[in-house]
Parts: sequence; C-alpha cells; structure tokens
Amino acid sequence: MSKLLSMVMLAILLVSCNASKRIIYDFNKEEAVKTLLSDGQIRIKPHDRLTIVVSSQNPELAAPFNTSTSLNSLAMNPLAASSTATTAALQIRTVDEKGMVEIPIIGKIECTGKTRSELSKEIAKKIIDGGYISDAIVNIQFADMKFFVLGEVTRPGQYDITRDKITVLEALAMAGDMTIFGNRANVAVIRRNGEKEYEVFELNFLEGNQMSSPAFYLQQGDVVYVQPNKYKAATSEINQNRTFWLSIVSTLITATSLVLTIVNFAQRH
Repeated sequence: MSKLLSMVMLAILLVSCNASKRIIYDFNKEEAVKTLLSDGQIRIKPHDRLTIVVSSQNPELAAPFNTSTSLNSLAMNPLAASSTATTAALQIRTVDEKGMVEIPIIGKIECTGKTRSELSKEIAKKIIDGGYISDAIVNIQFADMKFFVLGEVTRPGQYDITRDKITVLEALAMAGDMTIFGNRANVAVIRRNGEKEYEVFELNFLEGNQMSSPAFYLQQGDVVYVQPNKYKAATSEINQNRTFWLSIVSTLITATSLVLTIVNFAQRH
C-alpha cells in the first residue's frame, strides 16, 4: 500500500514539474544584462507624429520655429510671436512618406531611422549654425504612439508609448500578463516593415532566448500576439462539441415531447 502511495505521489510531482515548466519564464542572465544595456530606442518612421518644440532664453526668437507662421509675418506682428510661444507645446508635425519632417524657417529634415535625441541635436545645430538662435534647445516627443497586445492576456487592447525602451515583457505586464492558457513558447511580435510589408518575430519565453530578438524592445505600431496553448484549444473544442450535442439532445427531447403530445391527443379523440 505504501509503495503504491509513493508511486502516486511521484507521478503527481512529475506532472507538477512539467506543468510549471510550461508557465515559468526562463532567462539567460548574461544575455539579459547585454540586452538591457543596449540601445533599444524607438527609431522614427514615415507617418510618425512628433511634437517638436524649440526653446530659448528669448521666447520671441524661438516662437517662429514652433509655428507654421513665417518669420516675415511674425516680424510684422510682434504680438503673434508671444502668443505662439504659449502654444508651442501643441505643435505636432507629421513625418511624410519619404521620411522628411518640415521645420519652419529651416525647411525639411530627413529623420527616418533616427532617435528623438539624434533629431533634436540635428535641428538645434541647424538653428544655431544658421545664426537664428545661439542657445537653441529642441525637445521632441512622440505623439499618439501606440502598440497593441492581443490573444491570451488578461487585458488585450492598445497601449500608449510614453518613453523609449519598452520591452515586450513590459507590454505583457501592462496587459495583465499572459493567462494560464497563453503559449509562452510562441509569442509573436508583428512589426510593419515598409509601407505594405510586415515582419513576424517569434519569442520563446520558456528557453530564455527572447532577449536576443530584435523585437524584445518594441517599436511604434507593434502588435504582440499571445497564441493559445493546446489545452485552451482542446477546451474550446470540447465546449463546442458539448454545445453541439446539447443542442441535438434538446432538439430530440422537444421533438419527442411534441410527438407524444400529438399521439395522446389522437388517442383521446
């Protein structure tokens, strides 16, 4: 009896170990340190919307760069300069399909593939070298930047990107983590690559290789999709089959009841 009990306990332990391996995240420590120290910044793409604000100790000098109003018209109307300075933070500029962004006074600047910091330094340099403002400081923020989390997570939906270096793990945390039915061995990140092409990255959180993926740090517009595991698929199929057979049985019972009612009615008359 004790031998049988020991075998049962061993079987339960083995099943528990196998189950835990299917839900526990695995990490490579050396790889994790290397990845977390890497760049990981979001690169600007065509159609991105950017808030670009130029500031200076003299707000009137910075005002023309923060609006679509020309320098000449501002010179003719000094009051416009002071009023536009107060609305500078609301100025949003869209990167065109060629990866160029239009900056008042200095014209178009190529920005595809650059980080916000790189573009800020380039714009400030052009303003200073052009003799417009000697102490120009440029601040760039992403406007309406989002990523999406779908599939077997607690809170699927769209989430705002408020900073650089957002990892897929942080994205999953924002979505309430994967459910018990999420396939941790195959989490897909779908990324737009050009106008009409998409690239799919597969991350395996059970083998510790996810941090070496180019998709570990999210970019704007990325879609994180957690596929259901085989247990969820089996459960879904069972529920569908159960619903189907319950419908059949219900129909048969209703039909049988109707036939019996008709027969009883006929016998009485």
